[in-house]
Amino acid sequence: MDWFTASDYWLSRLVFQRALAAVYLVAFLTAALQFRALLGERGMLPVPRFVARVPFRRSPSVFHLHYSDRFYALWAWAGCAVSAALLAGLDGLLPLWGGMLLWLVPWLLYLSIVNVGQTWYSFGWESLLLEVGFLAVFLGNDEVAPPVVVLFLLRWVLFRVEFGAGLIKMRGDECWRKLTCLDHHHETQPMPGPLSWFFHRLPKPVHRAEVAVNHVTQLVVPVLLFVPHPVSTAAAALMAVTQLWLVLSGNFSWLNWITIVLALSAIRFPTDPPTTPDAPLWYVVVVLAVAALLLFLSYQPVRNMVSRSQVMNRSFDPLHLVNTYGAFGSVSRVRYEVVIEGTSDAAPREDSDWREYEFRGKPGDPRHWPRQFAPYHLRLDWLMWFAALSPGYAGAWFAALVERLLENDRPTLKLLRRSPFPPDDPPRFVRARLFHYRFTTWPELRETGACWERSFVREYLPPTRLM
Repeated sequence: MDWFTASDYWLSRLVFQRALAAVYLVAFLTAALQFRALLGERGMLPVPRFVARVPFRRSPSVFHLHYSDRFYALWAWAGCAVSAALLAGLDGLLPLWGGMLLWLVPWLLYLSIVNVGQTWYSFGWESLLLEVGFLAVFLGNDEVAPPVVVLFLLRWVLFRVEFGAGLIKMRGDECWRKLTCLDHHHETQPMPGPLSWFFHRLPKPVHRAEVAVNHVTQLVVPVLLFVPHPVSTAAAALMAVTQLWLVLSGNFSWLNWITIVLALSAIRFPTDPPTTPDAPLWYVVVVLAVAALLLFLSYQPVRNMVSRSQVMNRSFDPLHLVNTYGAFGSVSRVRYEVVIEGTSDAAPREDSDWREYEFRGKPGDPRHWPRQFAPYHLRLDWLMWFAALSPGYAGAWFAALVERLLENDRPTLKLLRRSPFPPDDPPRFVRARLFHYRFTTWPELRETGACWERSFVREYLPPTRLM
């Protein structure tokens, strides 16, 4: 069945599958190490409370059937184990149907996590990992050459990721059309990386060029994915290089990495493909049926993409099979940060001994240089960025965070870089204040050694204690 498979892409499939398994591993590791404070039985947004009010049909998850912190931990660590097995190539040692089932396992495991993740899992790259992970189930193993239709669907996802992001920028903030967004974005992005200060200090003409190249890569190059090799390979490679530039400029979880993984599936590596038998009939039928379903479900994302009221990062079905994507339709001009402090004093006065909590990734101490965390996702740090934009984004989880800090809750403190209070002596009061942050200039950096300069804006949360 030469029409069904593309043997020239067997190495592309292999590279794609191993890279996707690595992203899965990071995602499950993030879930395993952070869930207790965020979603656990005593978490800020507990899973039991969520499944009690949201029916299974709206958010299918195994945790509707049973939840305990121990069960969730086993679930997440099982995902790590399966991802590691796929990374090691175990699917290649199984028969075709066994390899497909093995790839189905991490998708099912992660779907259950995302569907009870609430605000902590509201990012577009969660749905993107599920959509790509579902397609990986039908890509086959060494027993068959890669199916053309699945390779096409992977390019279709990559097209929607890039083209949708390009459209949302052109329809959104005018700074994208004026090529000025990167005058601000490297400084105001959710979680700067170790090189973000240097990116921000690049000359403005370079920033203009960055935006222009971004527009070309997102609005023109994706169309070239659907033309024959070598043009399609060059287009995918250019997308991957652009994503690596974004990796250097900030911490965007695994959004850039999963996009690179998609691009790898469209690159035809120069190699001699092995001889493989024809695909079995049952496999052909299953793949074509799934492809027809996914193309049918693509109606909603396409409709959204061409709409003047385009939205970003939305799933149109509870299984996250086909979704819409986009990022930074608008760009903040000013960076605000919520700084949380505690005191052991009996009365919370302004001159009390207020001590600051330090987060791992979000800016705090002006002298603490940002670190590289991506593709690992610091979920609390990301939500703190949204909380600084508006208290409306904080919702119920921020009050729960303050309560856990007043208790010196161990799982919560593990999410932080440093707590200023010993484990057996929690603070009596906790408060939050809003600060304006900006990157220092070259002279300020040389003089103070600080990469940030901050100034007080207003009180965010008055001193609070346990009742």
